[in-house]
Amino acid sequence: MSSSLSLLLSPPKPSIQSESTRSYPHPNPQSRTPISATNRFTGIRSVPENRHLSIEPAPRWEAALETAASLYPVYVAGGAVAAWNKPAAFSWVVERAPASYSLAVGFIMFAMGLTLELRDLLELLMQRPLSILFGCAAQYTIMPVLGMLISKSLGLSPPLAVGLILLACCPGGTASNVVTLIAQGDVPLSIVMTTCTTLAAVLLTPVLVKVLAGTFVPVDALKLSISTLQVVVAPILLGSYFQRKFPSAVKSLLPFAPLSAILVTSLITCSIVSENVAFLKASISAGALASDISLAQRVQAVLSGELGVVILSVVLLHSAGFFVGYLSAAVSGFKESQRRAISIEVGMQNSSLGLVLASTHFASPVVALPSAISAVLMNVLGSSLGFIWRHVDPSSDSNAVDKPIDK
Repeated sequence: MSSSLSLLLSPPKPSIQSESTRSYPHPNPQSRTPISATNRFTGIRSVPENRHLSIEPAPRWEAALETAASLYPVYVAGGAVAAWNKPAAFSWVVERAPASYSLAVGFIMFAMGLTLELRDLLELLMQRPLSILFGCAAQYTIMPVLGMLISKSLGLSPPLAVGLILLACCPGGTASNVVTLIAQGDVPLSIVMTTCTTLAAVLLTPVLVKVLAGTFVPVDALKLSISTLQVVVAPILLGSYFQRKFPSAVKSLLPFAPLSAILVTSLITCSIVSENVAFLKASISAGALASDISLAQRVQAVLSGELGVVILSVVLLHSAGFFVGYLSAAVSGFKESQRRAISIEVGMQNSSLGLVLASTHFASPVVALPSAISAVLMNVLGSSLGFIWRHVDPSSDSNAVDKPIDK
């Protein structure tokens, strides 16, 4: 799920003579953006141009943990099958909801905070305000509008429409940091945009949901804001505090954070699936459950029902987010690496937060379904886009205008 995947696939940590400066090796060394901060989300380091950068491979056990964490889609898919066939296996989580979901997301956000140094975040914000503010504004305008348009165009039922709009109004997911790294995008920009949109979610997510989804069902923006503060901002700040006060202890725990967060997010997603099994089965025609039809016919029957419409709406939301995010950045004259970062940041959401807010503040469990489905499809779509861009050199763009304020 988005909120924990940025801890994955961290590149080998650079080793240099001095630890005072650090850098991410950009494909075009002449145009890389130096930053004076450590962010262990992606191992970014800024190094003086004349310094030699040597790479030390991670220990085998750390590599094994990262490999296990990268199997997130497998955990979700396997867990979803288990939830479908035996929903009672997840009853110990569902029966304690929404408190269980809130605690789980709080744990994930705490893990994010362990990697965050607020002083470095503020420094980057001062250095590159234009691209950061543009990306944050795009996140909270493009996706909410798309969520509303898609829900109306597909004629979603009120619970599903609210769920899709809620997902669209969530902040950027930190899985975008990993996808930006794969896509050779501007990783520092991605990290700061994710952090800023996450902190801004306390105000913007409730207000946008109130405005856009309030026509479907009553929405209490104040309660949404308090929940966001409790499960997102407070754990992040607490994690950042621990990172500053107990650096040695945090350093020893960080290798285990990715897999732990992945397993927790998988558990939330599968619990939501188990909670909606009755609805999902009801949305599938009886013909799809017959044993005498082919697999292709079965899949077609499943997708032609309401479940298929939900899947289509989620795919359209993320795909359109990637496209419109890139287009808006291109029209505004940002460099190719920045366009990719903004596109990925806009298109990928914090579906964990969507799950918690849906299960906490809305009576129907169906509201959480778009976020649960997004947990899988978003990462598949984002990773696919990242691997496509990985084979296209961003430095080949000669028409982009580099913003002078974002040197």
